[in-house]
This record gives sequence, structure tokens and C-alpha cells, in this order.
Amino acid sequence: MATFDVYNLEKQKVGTIELADSVFAAEVNEYLIWEVVKMQQANRRRGTVGVKNRSLVSGGGKKPWRQKGTGRARQGSIRASQWVGGGKAMAPKMRDYFYRPPAKVRKGALRSILSLRASEGNLLLVDNFDLGEIKTQRALEVLEAKLGLPSALVVVAGGPDEREREVAIKSIRNLAEFDALPVEGFNVEAALRRPHLVLTTAAARHLEGVLS
Repeated sequence: MATFDVYNLEKQKVGTIELADSVFAAEVNEYLIWEVVKMQQANRRRGTVGVKNRSLVSGGGKKPWRQKGTGRARQGSIRASQWVGGGKAMAPKMRDYFYRPPAKVRKGALRSILSLRASEGNLLLVDNFDLGEIKTQRALEVLEAKLGLPSALVVVAGGPDEREREVAIKSIRNLAEFDALPVEGFNVEAALRRPHLVLTTAAARHLEGVLS
């Protein structure tokens, strides 16, 4: 079991926590991280670009003039791509870019990013993230002045009272250098966007249970 120090929001050590090596001290597989980030970015593509080819443009059913004897170049349709108002040759089509790697790959990528941040010393565990009220200035003071973080992703868990999570996320969401997510929304791309990762102990236990 990997042992981590647990701090409060004043950066004072309040205890330790043991977490599974298979989740927080696993071998970092960069390929899995790349594959899942590629999936997330591809799934955001709307794929709505579309241009009509000659089969989709209205009209052009009749040959504009006979094949031979007119002195003009032969033509089969006024909707061919060389005509004004004709269809586009090799036109781009609307398509769906969605794909989903196996669950084993997705979970492996999450284990890799958690283990990467832990091995870098950029994983910070706090006992809770209770700010008391929704206040962006208070969140900035805690993250920068108290915890000494220039940029980080904060992951908080729910509980009997969802107020703590709501306050934390709403207080952090307007900060340029910080992001906040509920533990259910923790993902590889968001973790890579920030150099530091902050987990509440409840969020760490949740991830340990899901990924073990």
C-alpha cells in the first residue's frame, strides 16, 4: 500500500492515508493516456461539415447537349463539378467521430495519470475542501497562498451533504489557473491540463474503489 500525507486547507499535516499501489503507484503507461485523450478530443468533434456532391445537387438530370456535332466539349450534366452551381468533387461528408476504447484501457489510463502525479510529487491529499461559502477569492487564497499551488485540478467527492462539493466547484470554476471536478467526472485530459492534482480523502477512496 502506498502511504500519503493528508493536509488541511492551511497546509498542516493532519494524518496519513494508505491507498492501493495498483491505483496510485502503478506503472505509468503513456500509450493508454494518449489513447484516452485522443478519444476525449475526438468525441468532442461535431462532424457537421458537409458539402453537396453532384448526386445531391438539384437538377442536371438531362444531358445539356448531344454528345457529338456541336463543336463544344462533351458534357453529361449541368451539375458536374466543373459547372457553376455544380456539386463539389470529393466533397467532405458529415460524419460521427465517436469511439470508445475498452473499459480496461480507460481505467488503465486513469491509474497511469494518478500514479504519474504521485511519482512527480504533484499529488496533494486534503482531508476536505470545505470553504464555507461560495467565494472565488477565498478559493484563490487557499490554493495559492495556503497550499502553494500555481495551477491545479481539484477533485472533490460527494457525501450526505452535497453542499461542500457545490461550494468548492462554484468557487474555483472562475479561476484561470485552476479547475474543479466532482470525482465522478475525473478524467485524463483534465488531469493533464494542470501540473498539480488535489484530491480530498473521500475522492481518493472513491477512485481507489472504482479503479482497483
